[in-house]
Formats: sequence, C-alpha cells, structure tokens
Amino acid sequence: MTIAGAGVAALVAGSFTVANANAAEPVFTADTLTSSAAGELATTLEGKLGADTAAGTYYDAESKKLVVNVTSESAVKTVQSAGAEAKVVEHSTAELKTAKSAIDKADIVGTARSVDPKTNKVVVTADKTVSKAKFAELEKLVTAQNGKAELKRSAGEFSLRIQGGDAIYSSGARCSLGFNVTKGGEAYFVTAGHCGSAGSSWSDSSGGSPIGTMEESTFPGSDQALVKYEGGVDAPSSVNLYDGGSQDISGAREATVGEDVQRSGSTTQVHGGSVEAVDASVSYPEGTVNGLIQTDVCAEPGDSGGSLFAGSDALGMTSGGSGNCSSGGQTFYGPVAKALADYGAEIG
Repeated sequence: MTIAGAGVAALVAGSFTVANANAAEPVFTADTLTSSAAGELATTLEGKLGADTAAGTYYDAESKKLVVNVTSESAVKTVQSAGAEAKVVEHSTAELKTAKSAIDKADIVGTARSVDPKTNKVVVTADKTVSKAKFAELEKLVTAQNGKAELKRSAGEFSLRIQGGDAIYSSGARCSLGFNVTKGGEAYFVTAGHCGSAGSSWSDSSGGSPIGTMEESTFPGSDQALVKYEGGVDAPSSVNLYDGGSQDISGAREATVGEDVQRSGSTTQVHGGSVEAVDASVSYPEGTVNGLIQTDVCAEPGDSGGSLFAGSDALGMTSGGSGNCSSGGQTFYGPVAKALADYGAEIG
C-alpha cells in the first residue's frame, strides 16, 4: 500500500552581480534566482528594511528575478546590492497590514482579503453570496482606506474543498493527502483541518481498513491536521502526478508571490498556476481562516488537503476556493511550513 504526499528543497541564498559601467560607483543588477532562493532573499531583505520601508515582494517568473517594493529612494541601493530589483511604491507593509486588519474586522462571510504586492494594495474579493447590503458595507470599508484597498466581485462561491495527492476517506467524506512527514521517527501525513476532527480514522479507499488516525486538527483560524499512520504503510516523500509518475519532495518552505506552482488532488488531479498572495484571510460559511496562500490554480470538492508544491518544495495543503477546473478558479492553502512547526514534524 503506497500513499503519495509532498515536500520541499533547501533554500539557496541569492548573490549579486556588479557591472563596471565606467562609473565611479559600481552598478548593481538584479540576479536571476530560483523561486526558492528568491523566497529566502525576500525574508532577509524584509527583515533588514523593516515594515515601514518594505512594502512586499514578489517573484517575476519570466525574468527569474525578485522584485522588492520600498517606500523610499534611500532603500533602493540596499535592495539592488543584495541581488534583487527595487520598486518604489506609495504604501508600506505596515500601512497595508493596518488597512487589511480594518477590513478583516467586518468578517463578512463570502469574502477574501489579501495584500497584493504587485498593485501595492489590499485586494478584497466578494463572492456571489455577498448581499447588496454587505457589498455596500465593503465598499465603505475599502473607500475608508484612502487608496490602500480595492474591491472585486467573484462570480463563484468560496467554499471548502472537502471531498495532494491520493484520496483519503473518513466516515463517508473524501479529502486528499497533503504531504507525508515524520515525527519522532514515526510516519504521519498532513492534510486540511476541515477534513475531520482529532480521533477520526482514515483509509485509502471508501469503506477500506484504516491506515491512520487524526491526532490533531485545527479549523477555523488555521486549516491543518496531522494523521498518524498505522504500521505497514509505505509512505514515500512524494506527490502523485496522476500520469504514472510522481514528484519527489525533499523539504518545505514558505511560498513566494509570483512563483509557478502545481496542485495535486484526488478530484481534479494535477493543475498549475501561480501564487497571487500570502497571508490571505478567507471567511467561509464555516469560519474564518487566516495566513493562507492564495493562487489562481483551480480545485474542486474532494481536492481539500491536497498538495501545493513547486518542484521538490512543499508549500501548502488545499483549504478552499471558488470556481472549478472547467471555467477556472481561485484557491487558498494552509502553509506546510507552519503545520510542521506547530506539530514538531518534518518532511521525510
């Protein structure tokens, strides 16, 4: 019996290139970076610049460069000398987080809120279930942010994808396995918290014998769960690609805005797209979840808990979204790195 999950590779720090353009001072040009290296460099630079000067980062997949938003010209050279591209914008990370928090407090069901570093604004999306009165309330909240936020309407409906990989079953419900992990030398896997509660049994076929028991589950607030395997289960660190092959997973990391990603799930199998935002908040009818990865990848019921990955890097477990894989959609993921830290587990 083999259950395929997902994982992440080690991060590589970026370097910088100096071009001597017959000038008194060296001219720094942005390095080409892998998305994982860009993510590590982004964390380093945001810490160095501070929340009042930094204004978000994103990965330009076409040019393979990290773009760092800053609010002052004096910070440009710091960014460039580290090997990234600097972009001067109006609103800082601190200002945008304050604006998002003000909108989050309304906690209107059927809305998603995230900071978009490409537009330097908080993007608020209302699905089709949001009434005219609630939409008008959102318009007032967005207007009150004085240009720091924008409001969009989605034709779909934000819902949990409850039905990474391989299908897992419990009490008639179907979800997808996220990533195989180890804890204290024993085999586990992580999936979405809304899939089940602590103590629930899980199998790899409908009505089949249990392969594991859910030890921990959190939803809402976060959307993550840890299942301990019973003995005799082969649990490789890989993701099912549904083409006869699999993607080996070697580690886990934070997602980077703009990077290309793939999602594997038991309903719609493998689909790809890019990361649109991190630290997104979504108000489902069942409760609000914070700290999510937002993408333009599609998903459908049953894909919940499935693997979001980039190459050999594990990024997240499918939480929910809107739309479908016929007309397109938007999806949100609980970050794997947080789940591993919370559970004291590791990819392997």
